[in-house]
Amino acid sequence: MHPNKEEVGKNSKKPAWLNKEVQDKLKHRKEAYRGWKQGQVSWEEYREIVRAARDQVRKAKALKESNLARDVKDNKTSFYRYVSDKEKTKENVGPLWNETGDLVTQDTEKAEVLNDFFASVFTSKCSSHTAQASGGKGRDWEKEEKIRFENI
Repeated sequence: MHPNKEEVGKNSKKPAWLNKEVQDKLKHRKEAYRGWKQGQVSWEEYREIVRAARDQVRKAKALKESNLARDVKDNKTSFYRYVSDKEKTKENVGPLWNETGDLVTQDTEKAEVLNDFFASVFTSKCSSHTAQASGGKGRDWEKEEKIRFENI
């Protein structure tokens, strides 16, 4: 690969929709933020620059997706590569605090903390409903429980 060329392909770090015009907008936004922090740019001016950059990014993404959809019959590989890249989740759950106040970093421990939390939320909400419903006649309480879970 030539040293002056950016890597293009599946493992490149540059998004497919990022063109020179969008890069310039993002650079301008970054400079405006720096200027706002230093008091050289007003908040309103900075917000307008942020809105323009966001709009430019959205348009670039929409144009890229539109072009991929239009050319899907001729170039299936790039279309499915784009779709598969969109499917990949890259974010992880950060560290969590458990009930004793310890920081949990292992995936299995995080799963247990989240499970305990969700279980406590649903059992505390439903326990009062279950107590009220169990005093009812026959099997009507099953219908009431289903309704309550559907509304959650």
